[in-house]
Amino acid sequence: MSSIRIATWNINSVRLRIDMVLRFLDEYKPDALCLQETKSPDGLIPTAAIEAAEYGHIHKAGMKRYNGVAIIANRPLQDPEIINHCGKEDCRHIAATLADGPEVHSIYIPAGGDEPDREVNEKFGHKLDFVNSLADWFPRYRKSSNDIVAVGDFNIAPLETDVWSHKQLLKVVSHTPIEVEHLDNMQAAFNWQDAVRQMIPPEEVLFSWWSYRSRDWAASNRGRRLDHIWVTQPMGDKVTNAEVLKPARGWEPKPSDHCPVLIDVES
Repeated sequence: MSSIRIATWNINSVRLRIDMVLRFLDEYKPDALCLQETKSPDGLIPTAAIEAAEYGHIHKAGMKRYNGVAIIANRPLQDPEIINHCGKEDCRHIAATLADGPEVHSIYIPAGGDEPDREVNEKFGHKLDFVNSLADWFPRYRKSSNDIVAVGDFNIAPLETDVWSHKQLLKVVSHTPIEVEHLDNMQAAFNWQDAVRQMIPPEEVLFSWWSYRSRDWAASNRGRRLDHIWVTQPMGDKVTNAEVLKPARGWEPKPSDHCPVLIDVES
C-alpha cells in the first residue's frame, strides 16, 4: 500500500534557509512541502535549487520582507490558486491539487500583534477576521466530502497541552480564549480533523515553535504548537503517521523558530 507524505514548515525566509529546505527534502522526502513566511518576491525564491533536488513543481505567492506561502512538490500541481481574505492581497493562502493526491492548502494566519484586544490592536482584529474568513470560505467553495488538506502556521495553540503554561498564556496572543474559540469554529465549519492530534494524543505536550528570545530554547522548552495539519473527514482514517520534527529547530547555522510537521496518508 502506497502513501503520500505532506509537510508544513514556517521557514522564516526561504532564501536565508534554503539549505535547510534542501536538507529536509533529502532526509524526509515529502511528496509536498508547504512553506510559510517565505519572505521573498516570487522571482527571488531559489527555485533552481529546489528543482535540482527533484522537486520541480512549485506554486507560490510571495512578497518582499513579509508573509509568503509556497507548495513544493515532487509531482505535478494542478489547479493552482491564490486566495485572498479580508480585502488584502498579502500572500497568506494558496492551494493546488497534488497529482494522484489530495488538494493541499498552505495557510499563514496573521500573528495578531501583542495586545489581545481588537479595539486597540488592529493586527489582532485582522487575525480574528482572517480566521472567520477561512471558516466561511471552505464550506462556500469546497466540499468536505473531498480529499483536502489544510496546513500551515495557524498562529494559535488551541489545547492546554499545546503551550508550556496554559495559565500563564491565557492572556497572551496565540492562546487566548477568543482565538481558540475562533479556531474551533473554523474547524467545526468544515468538519476538519486535526491529523496530528489524531496520531499524537491530546494529553501529550506538543510544541512546534520556540521563541528566539530564549537563550537556550531546548532547555527551557517554553514552546507552543502553532503549526497544524488538518484533513477532511474522508482522509481521517487514512492518516498513518504524524511527526513534529523538533530537532530541526536546532539545525545550524540559523534555524527557523518553527520546526516542520508532517503526516503520512494512505493513497
